[in-house]
Amino acid sequence: MRNRMKLGAVTLSMTVFISLAGQPVTQAAQTLAQVQAQVIRLEEEATSAAEGAQEAKVKLAALTRSLEGIQAKAAIQGKTVDAISKTLGIIAVNQYKSGTLSESLELLFSTDPTLYLSAAGSLDAITRQKGVQLRKFQSAEQQLNATSLTVSDRLAQVKAVQKRLAERSAVAVKKLAQAESLLAKLKKEDRERLARLAREREDADQASSLAAAKKLSGVSGRAGSALKFALKQIGDRYVFGADGMIYWDCSGLTMRAYQTAGVSLPHSSAAQARMGKSIPFSQKKPGDLMFFGRPVSHVGIYLGGGKMVHAPRSGSRVKIAPPNMGRKPLVAIRRF
Repeated sequence: MRNRMKLGAVTLSMTVFISLAGQPVTQAAQTLAQVQAQVIRLEEEATSAAEGAQEAKVKLAALTRSLEGIQAKAAIQGKTVDAISKTLGIIAVNQYKSGTLSESLELLFSTDPTLYLSAAGSLDAITRQKGVQLRKFQSAEQQLNATSLTVSDRLAQVKAVQKRLAERSAVAVKKLAQAESLLAKLKKEDRERLARLAREREDADQASSLAAAKKLSGVSGRAGSALKFALKQIGDRYVFGADGMIYWDCSGLTMRAYQTAGVSLPHSSAAQARMGKSIPFSQKKPGDLMFFGRPVSHVGIYLGGGKMVHAPRSGSRVKIAPPNMGRKPLVAIRRF
C-alpha cells in the first residue's frame, strides 16, 4: 500500500512537471534562456513555412502561365470548330436549295448524256467536300475536348496550390505571432534584456562576418560573382519573401546573387534544389548552394573553410556562419 502511495506521488509529480514544461513561458520556473530558445525555434518554424509559401508561389506562377497558354489554344481551337461548322452548314443549305436527290434522278433520265455527266460530277464533288469537312470537324472537336480537359486539370492544380500558399503563409504569420506573444508575457525589463542580447549577438556575428568576407579570394567565374554579391549584403535583415535590395530571405538572396552571375533561379529554396548539378558533400566548392531540411526549406552559399553566407531566419541578418541548421540537416549541394 505504501509503495502504491509513493508511486502515485511520483506519478503526480511527473504529471505536474510535464504540465509545467508544456505551458507558455510566463511560468516563473522558465529562464530567459529558455524563452529565447523558444522564440528562436518559433522564428525558424515561421521561416520554414515562409519558404514553403515561396515554393507554392513559384509553382502557382508556372501553372498560371501554362493555364493561360492552354486557354489561348482552346480559344483558337474553338474558332476552328466554329468555322468548320459554318462551312458544313453552307454545304447543307446549298444541297437543300438545289434539291440534290431529285435533280440526280432527273439527270439520270435525261436525253442529254453530256449534261448528266457534267452535273453528276458536280454533285460528287459536293459530297466529297462535305466528307472532308466532316472529318475536319470531328478532328477539331476532339482536339478542343482534350484541351478543355487539360484546362480543367490546370484549374484544379491552380486552386490546390493557391490553398497551399494561403496555408503556409498563415502558418508563418501564426508562428511569429506566438513568438511575440511569448515575449509580451515577460516583464518589461526581461523583454528589453532579451532584445539587447539579440542585438549584441547579431552585431558580433556581423563583425566576424565582415572580417571573414575580406579574406575571401581566388573564387572566379559564376561562383565568384555570386559570392561577391552575397557578401555585400552582410548585415541586411531577413524578411519573409524579400529579394533585395535591403531585405532578404534565404532563397531571395541566392536568387539575386546568381542572377548577377547570369544564372536564372526561382525564388524558392525547394525549387532551386531541383536545378543545377548535384555535387557530393565531400566535393563542395565555394559558390555551391547548400540546401537544408526535409522537405528543403533553407539555402546558403558555401564560402569554403566550413562556412556559408546566408539569410538565416526572421529576427536575424545576412551573415557568414557554419553550415549547421540544427534540426534542418544538409540534404543537397548543387553547382551552377
